[in-house]
Amino acid sequence: MLVTDSLLLDYKRCQRRAYLNTHGSSEERRPERDFLLKLRQESQRHIQEVLEEQFPHYREPETPTYLGQERAQETKTLMAQGVDCIYRGCLYHSLPVNLHTDNNGHLPMLELLGHPHLLVKVPGESRWGPWQYRPVSIQLGRRPKPEYKILAAFYAQLLAVHQGPLPRWVEIILRRGNSYSVDLLEWLPRFHQTLADCVQTLIHQREPEVFISRQRCNLCHWYDHCYAIAQEQQHLSLVPGVTPSRYESLQMVGVLTIDSLARLQTQQVAELMGTAIAEQLQQQALALVEKRAMAKEKKVYPLPRSPVELYFDIEAEPERNLDYLLGVVVVDHGQKTEKFYGFMAKDPEEEGLIWQEFVQLIQTYPNAPIYHFSEYERETIKRLGKLYGTPPKVREKILEQCFDLHHYVVNHVICPVESYSLKSLASWLGFQWRDAQASGDQSVCWYDNWLTTGDRQFLELILRYNEDDCRATWILKDWLTKFFAGPA
Repeated sequence: MLVTDSLLLDYKRCQRRAYLNTHGSSEERRPERDFLLKLRQESQRHIQEVLEEQFPHYREPETPTYLGQERAQETKTLMAQGVDCIYRGCLYHSLPVNLHTDNNGHLPMLELLGHPHLLVKVPGESRWGPWQYRPVSIQLGRRPKPEYKILAAFYAQLLAVHQGPLPRWVEIILRRGNSYSVDLLEWLPRFHQTLADCVQTLIHQREPEVFISRQRCNLCHWYDHCYAIAQEQQHLSLVPGVTPSRYESLQMVGVLTIDSLARLQTQQVAELMGTAIAEQLQQQALALVEKRAMAKEKKVYPLPRSPVELYFDIEAEPERNLDYLLGVVVVDHGQKTEKFYGFMAKDPEEEGLIWQEFVQLIQTYPNAPIYHFSEYERETIKRLGKLYGTPPKVREKILEQCFDLHHYVVNHVICPVESYSLKSLASWLGFQWRDAQASGDQSVCWYDNWLTTGDRQFLELILRYNEDDCRATWILKDWLTKFFAGPA
């Protein structure tokens, strides 16, 4: 049985993903999304930047990466020679698995294969001489996540098999060159436990339970497969607000499906998670079962009304700290007109220009509410206003016009949806995006494609998606107005 660092990383993030990668049917995998490819490209750029800045003189094994054991042997040879820095080396070790014997009475073998980004020579003692190596992981994240530390401990353990002593320390280099040292006294035991659990799961083919966590699961190539199972089971993870810890609490009192949660007497779980949370989860499940929305309060302050209303949405590239599209749909009820304005930065340097164009449009309608669907729009107005020297009074006036519909929804109404995203809410109301697969992540990929190729079709796709987001916000606002107005 082969356990690689990538498999262990999958297991640490999602046990089910590691299981399906090993035992699942390829027919049930969906193609990887463009955004994953973009993340890999960004990761490789980050690695190259670290190499150029900190480790310009490195050796790389010549053996192809798909020949794992042979590449590992070449890596050992390079370490024995005392090479200062080895890039994309390979570490391999095999040992018997003391779980069960096969039909011939033999213990199955566990093969461990790791690919540390760097192996760096440092002073010390090893079986090769007065030097040893420490592994260096180069990760795209901004903080040293537990899974990064598990992998670092994995590399340290494999390295110790070959050089003798454990490395004195293991380094993780994060985004922006931030460096982090891993405490092996703490993380080696955690690695061993994770490895043991992973091997038990995969050898005995214990399929982990489905748990849908959209933020974590959305990019996974097994998402459609797992989501179909969750729907068939009426799995509680489909209820907004059911976290893994709350799920365990609900299981303790025998609540296993959405329907059973909807019929729950809240006092059954109030002691475990508090009355307010228990009531919230029960009402959310009831809304899903009965397919109807419910007001959280009898009296709700009305949404602003105006002859002209603005619906605002942003497309942004976090990696570049860039807001490349500021989109607004202007709805003039008096004139019975509607128009979309898409202020697009065709080059990242144009961010300031589109900000000024946006401000000019907003100042044309000083009394119009600006509806948007997240706190991000407000924060962006603050950021761009300061960055490009917009007078404080102008910034404050624009912020006074802003109205966050997401905040309004989650505080005042329970909808029969599995997620309180704009796409989920507007889809429930019958709105359809013109490009079914469009998303914020895909928009970022389209923008990268535009910058790379200059093909205007990518700009058109982004503009169309952004306009649909603005119009979805409009649909949601109109429904909220009617819902709280009650019967005519």
